[in-house]
Amino acid sequence: MRKVVAQKSSSHWRSSDLRAVAQLATQATTAVAHIAEGVHQSVWGTMGVPGGKATGQTRGLTRLVYQSVRGITQLVGNGLETVLKRLAPVLEIADQAAPGSPQREAVLAALNGVMGDRLHARGNPLATPMTLRYQGQALDWQALPAMPGATGKVVLLIHGLCMNELQWSAPGHADALAALGYTPVHLRYNSGRHISENGHELAAQLEQLHAHWPAPLQDITVVAHSMGGLLIRSALHAARQAGLRWPERLKAIVFLGTPHHGAPLERAGNWFDVILGSSPYTRPFARLAQLRSAGITDLRYGHVLDSDWQGQQRFRRQPDKREPLPLPEGVACYAVAATTAAKRGLLADRLLGDGLVPLHSALGQHDDARRTLAFAKSAQCIVYRTSHMALLSSPTVTRQILDWLSSRT
Repeated sequence: MRKVVAQKSSSHWRSSDLRAVAQLATQATTAVAHIAEGVHQSVWGTMGVPGGKATGQTRGLTRLVYQSVRGITQLVGNGLETVLKRLAPVLEIADQAAPGSPQREAVLAALNGVMGDRLHARGNPLATPMTLRYQGQALDWQALPAMPGATGKVVLLIHGLCMNELQWSAPGHADALAALGYTPVHLRYNSGRHISENGHELAAQLEQLHAHWPAPLQDITVVAHSMGGLLIRSALHAARQAGLRWPERLKAIVFLGTPHHGAPLERAGNWFDVILGSSPYTRPFARLAQLRSAGITDLRYGHVLDSDWQGQQRFRRQPDKREPLPLPEGVACYAVAATTAAKRGLLADRLLGDGLVPLHSALGQHDDARRTLAFAKSAQCIVYRTSHMALLSSPTVTRQILDWLSSRT
């Protein structure tokens, strides 16, 4: 019985994942050695023993030991990387035609959300490339597949942090919009990268869609969940700055639980950085808290522009320095906010929200009038007894989206 279960579980993974996991193991061992050395020096520092040249470094023989651990780990990691690269053409023959299982893709989406910026920077094979997807397949603009059902109206569905397009429930919003004549296209992306970096890439991808879509393109509508709403705002800004053509076809954006002004969970994580850094004994462990990705720290205040984060120490406690970015002109914008409470109130609005995003953030409201997003009253919807993830499949939300979009046609 155990053997059958093990075989079934392993079928979710590809041989190419060996190289990626080897990279992660090497990096993790090196990081643990850095933390151990930091704790070691913190203890010695309280006894007046001087440390090395950099903060958290030991000196003398102790320093040599830690350097040796990291050096040997790197040598072993490099050797394993070389072997796996040479074996890759042989090992991956069986993988090429096999689609990733939902279980594998869910794990990769979560991993990318947590540390996707590092995976991308180090060329790790587990880093998720951005792709536009039609009926489960990534669109290749050089060899576009037959798309007999494609219409001139495209609805782009964008997932949130640590997710992928497979987690949009079916039947759901996409199927309902297809009945209105829209062709659903999903976005898959590495949610651990900075939102504005993904924004630039999405702007370029949508320009390709505009140029190669098989039917005369009349209407692009976006339904974006959580971080996805920040991503499309960033992409639209980047596209207009670059003079791209697809924004002329963008007619509407529906934001589902988007943290336009940030989420408390990341602010709590930022306080955790401060607390860990306040004591010499816990300071080395701040490295663990700071493993979280650039995408996650962007959610502290809702960063959408390069200028919101460039030149900033993203783990340092600091006030909101975002450049205000209003809702785009000429695009119908709608906001759906959820609360797990049965009715509105101070607790429901400011604290509970949908479990991750407060109501005022999802509705674009801010104490600073310059930052408030001007959603029309008729373009706002609050759903009760609903969690953040339930927004993906809520029939109430589906009906509201259909009501909004059908009134435009």
